[in-house]
Amino acid sequence: MPAPTVGADDQSAPNSPPAPAGRSSGAAVPPPGRSTVIVLGGLVSLGPLTTDLYMPAIPALTRDLGSTAEAVQLTLTASLVGLALGQLLFGPLSDRLGRRRPLLVGLLVYTLATVVCALAGSVPVLVTARALQGVAGAAGLVIGRAIARDRYEGVAMIRFLASMGLISGLAPILAPVLGAQLLRFTSWRGTFAVLAGLGALLAAGALLVLRESLPPERRHAQGLGSTFRAIGGLLRDARFLGYVLTSTFGFGALFAYVGGSSVVLQTVYAISPQTYSLLFAVNSIAVVGFTQLNGRVLVQRFSSGALLLAGLTAAALAGAALILCTAVWDVGLAGVWPALFLLMASMGVILPNSSGQALTMAPHAAGSASALIGTGTFLCGAVVAPLSSAGARPSVLVLGAVVLGCAVLALASFLLLCRPSDDRDPADA
Repeated sequence: MPAPTVGADDQSAPNSPPAPAGRSSGAAVPPPGRSTVIVLGGLVSLGPLTTDLYMPAIPALTRDLGSTAEAVQLTLTASLVGLALGQLLFGPLSDRLGRRRPLLVGLLVYTLATVVCALAGSVPVLVTARALQGVAGAAGLVIGRAIARDRYEGVAMIRFLASMGLISGLAPILAPVLGAQLLRFTSWRGTFAVLAGLGALLAAGALLVLRESLPPERRHAQGLGSTFRAIGGLLRDARFLGYVLTSTFGFGALFAYVGGSSVVLQTVYAISPQTYSLLFAVNSIAVVGFTQLNGRVLVQRFSSGALLLAGLTAAALAGAALILCTAVWDVGLAGVWPALFLLMASMGVILPNSSGQALTMAPHAAGSASALIGTGTFLCGAVVAPLSSAGARPSVLVLGAVVLGCAVLALASFLLLCRPSDDRDPADA
């Protein structure tokens, strides 16, 4: 049987809303088409590439624009805030108008905003363009997850997210390395030109590959007001909120590592940028590997609740180990790096299961649910990333405290709000 193209029109009777693939009892769900996975994986990779690709060029950018490091840091903050707020815009819009139109408009605006970034002559212009770039780039993040919810459910959806994660998980590994290599041939402006080309390429791919996955009869036809009321209804659902908070604080632990590990490890242990890049790559591979293990093996054997509990416990243990290896045992990098590896491996279990469970609880407002997941993620990242390297001197103790705090908050959200003992997801069947 040929793999279905995600977004293909349903052929259901007009009087009944078409059921997404994989929702019929006992039906085996074929894997999504390869071209679909590549395009959607590229869309959800756009956020990490937007934030990370230009980071090796920040010193040169600071010199060229005659600014300070603190002012240029605002370009990263603006992008993260834009990615957070943009999902609140494109999520409801996609529930109201369908998936394709908002996605294509977002990619077009992203490409134009990135061209402005490449041509910016001052930091204020660059910060403004980066904020707009983040807002528009959020379309790919939020609508990609919404398409997954339109077509798949439970185990099938988590497997689909794992397929996308194989591509998107490579983005934080390759972005800093690719950005550094680009600087050998071009300037920081050329880095943004590459991002603009990627935006245009993804727009073409979305236009040619992705078909509408939300037919008119399943849209929110009463206007955006009803969609925002649906958001309020989702937030009043304790279990949905619990899964969103679990995902948010789980991402917080991840952002603490991404935002603080470079400064902390290179300062405290005096390792070279090349050594740090190698450690970062190995730890990022842990995320990709465990995401695939989760999607292809673990969800077939264990419930999402059990997997989340195991992943959250591992993340908390990783944060505690970072503190113990610094404040009590002082074993150096030999003890810190395995703790960071454990943290990143746990993310491969926590993130797909928490977001998958949250989306499963919102079958009629997948765009809005996806927007809430993404908004919480990037707002938490904007707050947590600077904290992990705060203080007069960077410290592994501070990094460990932030990781442990986020992991404990995620675990508490899961245990108190999600009622895991009541889970009856498809993996339990």
